[in-house]
Amino acid sequence: MLVDLLIKLGVSGLVLGGVLNFAGMQTWLERKQSALMQDRIGANRAYFTIPLPWWLGGGLINWVLRKLGALGIINALADVIKLLTKEDFIPAQGDKFLHTLAPLISVFFAVIAFVSIPIGPPIQIVDPQTGELVRTVALQVSNLNAGLLFILALASIGTYGVILAGLSSGNNLATIGGLRAASQMLGYEIALGVSLIGIVICYQTLDVGLMVERQGRLLWGWLPAWGVFLQPLACVIFMTAALAETKRVPFDLPEGEPEIIGYFTEYSGMKFGLFFLTDFVEVVLVSALTATLFFGGWQVPYLTPTGFQFPWGAGPSISHLTYVVLGVISFTVKVVGLIWFFMLIRWTLPRFRYDQLMHLGWKILFPASLLNIVVTGIAAVVLG
Repeated sequence: MLVDLLIKLGVSGLVLGGVLNFAGMQTWLERKQSALMQDRIGANRAYFTIPLPWWLGGGLINWVLRKLGALGIINALADVIKLLTKEDFIPAQGDKFLHTLAPLISVFFAVIAFVSIPIGPPIQIVDPQTGELVRTVALQVSNLNAGLLFILALASIGTYGVILAGLSSGNNLATIGGLRAASQMLGYEIALGVSLIGIVICYQTLDVGLMVERQGRLLWGWLPAWGVFLQPLACVIFMTAALAETKRVPFDLPEGEPEIIGYFTEYSGMKFGLFFLTDFVEVVLVSALTATLFFGGWQVPYLTPTGFQFPWGAGPSISHLTYVVLGVISFTVKVVGLIWFFMLIRWTLPRFRYDQLMHLGWKILFPASLLNIVVTGIAAVVLG
């Protein structure tokens, strides 16, 4: 019992550490990617030095710090220090309890949603003397039968933090931002959820781990059974609706910084930092879900537990540890690539008008997701 608890804590720490590091990495990636796209240098001035004598390596350490500062990496640390030292201001007409609770709700449920996402294949621990299987460690915090519904439910609850932030600030403009978030949630979460029904029909399960395993099969002997090949329309709908759920450009109407109506208008210090962190965590969540449901999760094409099995013949055999490591690397690369893709969209498209936002959600994405269900159902009946 104690061993099982320690294993769960270890996997939870691995997932939490990965999520927070990916979220923190985006503060640097966003600055550098936007600078590259706009032909700028980007952040390169934040750095510090440590007063150490040369015989303790002070010169080398400070040289490394200056190089890291020139790359813009230390800017993320500077942001945290700035937010921690800022005054925590609550408007006199605001609700102190709800004002404090709102950012905690947003970041908590965004992080908890990762518990059902597998980050790699199960680790099989074998007794070196007898060769018998001793234990199987799933690289998944919780393997739920209805894991997909669990993730969608938690991701939806996070929106209440945004609504509470606007309503509890005692500011009319912040309230408008919260109401925008509520209407945007209704407009896009329905399309997002309905688009996944086709995936459920294809894989016959709501278990996210089982979905990833079934994506390891081959279609016609050569094409991986990834969701993007079986459900291309659902993939486009899901990615669009999920991007809207993150409230990032071009769907950042609840923030609306140029109009000064953001739901976090009356937030400062680390409370604002939590909303800032939530945005990045949600981007990681959307990328991880897209990779899991539509791009095979941790699956590597033609890789089996014993080695590579190509359509033209067997490839080199590998150890179980190598198989696990390749699976984790595959999932990580897919998530990083999708984060980069979502940021590419952010710095390419302008913000939609509010009527365009609602038109896209209700009149295009939602009918398209219903059409996808009809086509998928007919194909499932015809093809058996």
